[in-house]
Amino acid sequence: MSDSIDYFGSGDEIFQNKELLQVSHLPDSDRIIGRQTELTNLANAIKPATRGNTPNNVLVYGKTGTGKSLCSKFITQQATERASKNGVTVGVAYVDCLQDSTETQAIQSVGHQLNDPAETDVTIPHSGLSTSEYYRRLWNIVDDRYDVALVILDEVDKIESDDILMQFSRAVESGKLEASKIGLIGISNKVRYKESLDERVKSSLCEREYVFAPYDANQIREILRSRADAFHDGVLEDAVIPRVAALSAREHGDARKAIDIFRFAGEIAEEEGESTVTEACVDQAHEREETSRLAELISKSPSHAKMVLQAMAFLAQQSEEEGIPSTDIYEMYKNVCEQEGSEHLKLRRVRDILSELEFLSIIDQERKWAGKGKGNYMENRLIDDPKVIIAACNETER
Repeated sequence: MSDSIDYFGSGDEIFQNKELLQVSHLPDSDRIIGRQTELTNLANAIKPATRGNTPNNVLVYGKTGTGKSLCSKFITQQATERASKNGVTVGVAYVDCLQDSTETQAIQSVGHQLNDPAETDVTIPHSGLSTSEYYRRLWNIVDDRYDVALVILDEVDKIESDDILMQFSRAVESGKLEASKIGLIGISNKVRYKESLDERVKSSLCEREYVFAPYDANQIREILRSRADAFHDGVLEDAVIPRVAALSAREHGDARKAIDIFRFAGEIAEEEGESTVTEACVDQAHEREETSRLAELISKSPSHAKMVLQAMAFLAQQSEEEGIPSTDIYEMYKNVCEQEGSEHLKLRRVRDILSELEFLSIIDQERKWAGKGKGNYMENRLIDDPKVIIAACNETER
């Protein structure tokens, strides 16, 4: 038998427990840094559930990576454990409303997580039922299996209808639930999300509201230190954690991105056959994280939004001016469409796309005065380096 190349190497010399650096990992309480007040607030809001009573509905606001989802998942998990000791059965369902963005999809997701068909004799098919029938089956499941159900709606602002909030918040009052209680935790990046809700929904929710502030450099440093045992002993250079923390705090205060950079730095050291993770690895990881983050955002955008972004990036590379008028972007966008063999949209629609890109924090917009008798116009500026934007667009096309 001929010798073959072992593409998987001799073992993992950098990482000891890489799971600690995954976004999906739910850490122990001693690894949740700088969020004790927020955890206490959440616990107080849903504490009645641990005794079989109706919990408060909660709306949680804050930028991405400020621990909203992490704390909500952790505190509901702890609530189920405490309730069990009290002889109370609490069920928890977590819905990513970015993925399950319609009312029916969200109800299906909750139903699947809370159901046990062998116990309830109720099925939740992926299609074929009306929304009202999905609700009816969900209420039966909750009444049959739980004293209290807690539902986390992450990125709740992405749900197409407020009706789900009304249905959940009035389930007991309207007699849909007879033996059980239900509570909601809505999570949003939009601090003004509540203002967009129907007045009836606001009245029905009677919620508590909490805002999660971005992490500072010290908190991010402690978060990274609490997860440093993801790496083998002696692998991390002393400057790595302070460097990641400084970069993250300066730019966004996002712990999720900081952990991504931390992980990417280890992967880069691994790929290059290094025995230690260095500051140089962190700088490369920072660039990779930017591309990865943008690629994730851009991948969810329509094809013409990507072409508008590419047009902006090309113009930014050609000009020393930071701000680019929308009309200039439109002309370049038409060239990109021609190269892609795609029919271009009208100027008004491209202006709408630019506004959407600003909402996603991919670009900044500023209205400028053109001069007397000339009115005003919109200037657009890329937040990230044009090369990073182009790389992210290309990555989404692979």
